[in-house]
Amino acid sequence: MAPTHSAAEVEINAVDPANLLVRLRGIWLLETERPSVADLLPQLDAQPGLERIAYETAGIGAWDTGLVTFLVGLERVARERGLTVDRKGLPDGARRLVELTFAVPERAGARRGEQRQGWLSRVGTSWLAGTRAVQDGIAFVGELSLSFGRLLRGKATYQRSDFFVTVQEVSVEALGIVSLVGFLVGVILSFIGAMQFEKFGAGIYTANLVGLGIVRELGPIMAGIIMAGRTGASFAAYIGTMKVNEEIDALRTLGINPIDYLVLPRALALMLMMPLVTLYANLMGLLGGTVVSVAILDVSTVLFLEQLRASISVGDVLGGLFMASVFGVLVALAGCQRGIECGTSAQAVGEAATSAVVTGIVAIVVSCSLLNFIYTVLGI
Repeated sequence: MAPTHSAAEVEINAVDPANLLVRLRGIWLLETERPSVADLLPQLDAQPGLERIAYETAGIGAWDTGLVTFLVGLERVARERGLTVDRKGLPDGARRLVELTFAVPERAGARRGEQRQGWLSRVGTSWLAGTRAVQDGIAFVGELSLSFGRLLRGKATYQRSDFFVTVQEVSVEALGIVSLVGFLVGVILSFIGAMQFEKFGAGIYTANLVGLGIVRELGPIMAGIIMAGRTGASFAAYIGTMKVNEEIDALRTLGINPIDYLVLPRALALMLMMPLVTLYANLMGLLGGTVVSVAILDVSTVLFLEQLRASISVGDVLGGLFMASVFGVLVALAGCQRGIECGTSAQAVGEAATSAVVTGIVAIVVSCSLLNFIYTVLGI
């Protein structure tokens, strides 16, 4: 028995100007590294009088379709150059598979060619895709609104245990990352404000910057983005996996509305818990700002806290908490909608989770801008 090599190898020898001998050795499996046909092209083109290619495969060990793929690719290249391929030296199984591949010629026009769209066509395609996405989003919001109506009438079908589990996931289990991010954002904001205000001898107004910045904007935005990356992706992956496993189809078969059963408890839990999570993020941000400001500025803790209290009104707090509730609904909508619309493959679940995070963050930024405009108009 001829010795075999652990790695797949190709050696090309010119028998004469018209004949080329391709020696194959080693293990040719799909999961192992194999030579590429493109690596042999310079040697094929180096013999202008080449007419025939033959094989020697005595040194081949285990093989599978990895070998067949290489042989088919090499023969296609040889045919393009008008060369004859002698398959006698191949293993019987590989030779029969290659012969089967070339038994029926490829029908002209069967292979899809690359089509380059014009810019106007691309703009139109993008516009139609965006329009469909907006329509789907509006339809999903309508279905969720009807589900809330059924909840108020006591006709919504869902498991209360799912609601309480989701409440725990979006509140208690998220406090760790909320504490870290909130504290560090307060530290950063306070440090930047203190460095700038000190140049004008107005370092005490760092408390105003930290207080209003955290309570009105950064606290809700921090909590919303954390929930979009943590909870929104989780919702999309969970519901998407159910879609792949055909569990959602089973719910419909049983007469259970998937919106009531899957989306309603998650949206309700996130909408109710987001103000509390945001309030906690505000406290951690204010704590971080206070620690840094007192350490850098020549003020006492009592004076800084008094200035902080004077800079924040009840309207600022309530406006931020309402903004957080809106963010919670948007994150839940993005995660659940992407999960419901998920495809039926494992890759589609990952794409749904990624899309949920992106959609949630974009929705948070857009809604934050709109709410700030409304607050300004109303004088809040």
